[in-house]
Amino acid sequence: MPECQNCGSFVTVAYARVFTPDNVESPRVCPNCEDKIRDGASVREARSTRRI
Repeated sequence: MPECQNCGSFVTVAYARVFTPDNVESPRVCPNCEDKIRDGASVREARSTRRI
């Protein structure tokens, strides 16, 4: 099962397929990572808090 590289949370196979580059099994960040966001090819600190 894929896991988030940042927080270790479980992610679905479909999420990993959509949000990871080719030949990478685990996403760099996931929806549970409130302090990080994807920014192009890298990951950065969120500038503002996420509201659900």
